[in-house]
Amino acid sequence: MTDVPPIERQESAPETMRPSDRRPLDGRRPSRGGPRPDRPKKRDVSGWVILDKGVGMTSTHAVAVVKRAFNAKKAGHAGTLDPLASGILPIALGEATKTVPFVMDGRKAYRFTVAWGIETDTDDAEGRPVATSEARPTREAVEAALPTFIGAIEQVPPRFSAIKIAGERAYDLARDGEVVELVARPVQIDHLSVVEHADGRTVIAAECGKGTYVRALARDLGRMLGCYGHVAALRRTRVGPFAEAEACNVSALEAAGPEGNAPHLHPVETALDAIPSVAISRDMALRLMRGQPVILRGRDAPTEGKVFATCAGILVAVGDVERGELVPHRVFHLGGTAAR
Repeated sequence: MTDVPPIERQESAPETMRPSDRRPLDGRRPSRGGPRPDRPKKRDVSGWVILDKGVGMTSTHAVAVVKRAFNAKKAGHAGTLDPLASGILPIALGEATKTVPFVMDGRKAYRFTVAWGIETDTDDAEGRPVATSEARPTREAVEAALPTFIGAIEQVPPRFSAIKIAGERAYDLARDGEVVELVARPVQIDHLSVVEHADGRTVIAAECGKGTYVRALARDLGRMLGCYGHVAALRRTRVGPFAEAEACNVSALEAAGPEGNAPHLHPVETALDAIPSVAISRDMALRLMRGQPVILRGRDAPTEGKVFATCAGILVAVGDVERGELVPHRVFHLGGTAAR
């Protein structure tokens, strides 16, 4: 699912200014109350933080909070999570940002609540109603409908999504009142099951692949059952190799501070659990770090496929093996910055 980052607007400067607001001719801002304290120097820190994002926070804000908590130079997330959703938001620091695509391509798991009787224009509780029904499905009816959506299916994304139409985001067009016609896209859903069912709502557990919209699933399920529906609550419980058991929240990170957050930092190669690893020599590592291929020798050495290479337990590169030769596609410079 995709959230919409807040729009920031910079107000223009007023035509007149108080004398105290004017800067001196040398361009320096007047000192108020003495010199400002020095800002902490940003650190070279690399690894993954498994954040349990709370409801109401955007993914962009979550990245900024984690980056500040570690005082890190570089950060990014692996898969946007809507402000109205909670759960797992993996955040990469430093060299881990090079492994973000591997996490985003991984399987995801959700637990979401469908409120029956109302379909909204956003397919969640934030939107305005566009269709209503007095009908409410039974648990048996919901369970009977779920298999239709399991496997490789075609899914039309929500109107309010980040899908681009002629270079414009669908949610921008929808906000402007334009009629957004999105085409169906192939997605993979591996598992759906009813967890709870009561009072016109059903809690469903889902496991799916990249690009699947849970909001669209709730919308289509409501239409099939003839009662309409929208997502009233959503929690992501897994992204690739990252699950709730390893997650931490914002409060814990802010309380611990940059030096105390080491236990929450997972090794960069955690994101590469789905591909095999190969140990290499120092000379081979130096070649890979220069972007040069190396020959993998030994009876157990892979001859084809994607692998990641380590030297003395430190991640060096990710690449493809072709006829016994490892060609690097991502090279890492971890040194002493990585979590071990």
